[in-house]
Amino acid sequence: MPQFSLGRATAAADVSNVTLAEWASHAARAADDKLGRDTIIIDVGDVLSITDFFVISSAPTSRQVRAIAEEIEEQLTILDGPKPIRVEGRGDNRWILMDFGGFVVHILDDEYRAFYDLERLWSDCPRIDRLDA
Repeated sequence: MPQFSLGRATAAADVSNVTLAEWASHAARAADDKLGRDTIIIDVGDVLSITDFFVISSAPTSRQVRAIAEEIEEQLTILDGPKPIRVEGRGDNRWILMDFGGFVVHILDDEYRAFYDLERLWSDCPRIDRLDA
């Protein structure tokens, strides 16, 4: 199975020469396509050994949170991208965490995003610009 470049980590997928930053950008765009709010990508690789990037987005309702998660998974599947290793939070859809290995997607409802304030928690890590794909 071909390998794709992950920056600091390596995982198998049916793609070639696609970086984790590019997959994180695809996930961020998919969130925006379903009207995710204030979608950002944070490079956490220098401070976390378990992943390289966080993609964070939010929505006003649990239904919209679920729709964003489904869109991300669908768009990455269409692109032959990575599949989530684990997905948490689909029970109440207030905070869905999608672990893709080299990047983790957090989709929160607006109340949870304001309360947990992940951007402040990881404010010492650089945000990355989305890559054109």
